[in-house]
Amino acid sequence: MKEEEVNRCQIQEWYPKFKSVSIKTLIHELPESFVEYLLDDSGPFVLPASVSNDDALPNRIHNPYEEEDYQVSEGSGDEAEPSSPPSFPELEVKIRESIESLGSAVFPKLNWSAPKDSSWISTSGTLRCASFSEIALLLRSSDSLVHDLCHAYDSCSDRTLSRPQKFFLALRKWYPSLRPEMDFRCFVWGQCLVGISQREVTTFYPALCEKKDDLKALILDFFFNNLREKFESENYTFDVYVTEDERVKVLDFNPWGAFTLPLLFTWEELEQNLREESDSVAFRIVESQCGVRPGIKTAVPYDYLDTSEGSGWDQFLRNADVELHRQTRAPEAGA
Repeated sequence: MKEEEVNRCQIQEWYPKFKSVSIKTLIHELPESFVEYLLDDSGPFVLPASVSNDDALPNRIHNPYEEEDYQVSEGSGDEAEPSSPPSFPELEVKIRESIESLGSAVFPKLNWSAPKDSSWISTSGTLRCASFSEIALLLRSSDSLVHDLCHAYDSCSDRTLSRPQKFFLALRKWYPSLRPEMDFRCFVWGQCLVGISQREVTTFYPALCEKKDDLKALILDFFFNNLREKFESENYTFDVYVTEDERVKVLDFNPWGAFTLPLLFTWEELEQNLREESDSVAFRIVESQCGVRPGIKTAVPYDYLDTSEGSGWDQFLRNADVELHRQTRAPEAGA
């Protein structure tokens, strides 16, 4: 993988070219002071002061009796000057204007990644944001965004950068009617589409089994008509959403391999298909309730889960892999 392949997958790079076949998005360059705020873990977790007095957690109940437990008594020796929270008024104003122009609700994303792992902390349990404070809460709480901030080029064979020169915040219009089962990841090698996977692998959707062939045809047509000759990389993945009226929208691009999840495939399986020089495009969905895979959206921080060897989650993940491979190989054995 080359640095230029990783750079092409940044949303500020690809979105202008594919704007007409994507969802409405507004992009803001982030000041370095805000990037430093996201990376700073030297002190307490503090949200920026809002010029609009927005509260990211408006439903909190403040109990003065409980709060007394956290106050330091005079003369205790542990007193410290309280630091004022950071403030980013210019950025906040721009973001507020963008949110209003996008229908009053958005979901945020940095150059490559969205803070999916921190949706548990929002009041809605989703990435939906209606204010700068809610966006800051999700970004500041996310561990996965550390990839964008510090490790985006770790897998590059020609690595010269430790991070991008600039970071961007993409605000994408929030569509409450989007159905997770219509979200797919597509794998491209040598500018040929070689695999398609259901993205939401934590749920079995019976309707997908009936639509599988039609969906495959729609995605293939979209790839040939809109992406194949226009996206410069030879090897990459792209995510699409199929609307109710059978329009296909590109949501994201990612490099082949490295930090990109292969979902219902393994990278070895995809590469094996290439060696066999098959013209068919493998399309995988969760075929039954037994094929459901666990995801990281568990309503608690990922660090709270014990996934070490021998743990309950470790055994569950192993069993899920065995069952998935059994299901995917069963049709081949009967052919």
